[in-house]
Amino acid sequence: MTNNDIMKKLRVALQLRDDDIISILKLVDFNVTKSELGAIFRQEDHPNYKPCGDQLLRNFLNGLVIHLRGPQAPAKPAVPKQNSGPSAGAPRGDKNFGSRNDRNRDQERGSRDRREDNRPPRGKR
Repeated sequence: MTNNDIMKKLRVALQLRDDDIISILKLVDFNVTKSELGAIFRQEDHPNYKPCGDQLLRNFLNGLVIHLRGPQAPAKPAVPKQNSGPSAGAPRGDKNFGSRNDRNRDQERGSRDRREDNRPPRGKR
C-alpha cells in the first residue's frame, strides 16, 4: 500500500474535502495547493499523477491529530528535585519511605542481626 492509497482511504473514511485537508496541513505549518493534492489523488497512469511523499503523509497525520483532539495543552514545568535517590532525606527506620529495595534490604538486615544474636560468642570452640 502506497502513501497515496493511505491518503485516499483517510480522505474517504473521514469524509474530507480538499479544503479540509489543506486546513489540516496548515495546522502543522505545511502548505499545499489544491492542484498538488489533486495530483496525489489521481490514478497512477494519469500524466499529472504525483507520488505522495513521506513528509506530506507525516505532516497530514500530525495535523489530523491536532484537528481531531484539539491543540495540545502547554506542558507543566518540571519541579526540580532537591535530593537525589529513592530515599534521600527519609528516615532510615520508617517503612513508609524509600523504595521497595531499601525496605527489603532493611528487613534482611534485621533478620540477619537477630540470627547473629542467637549464635554463641566467637572464640575457641
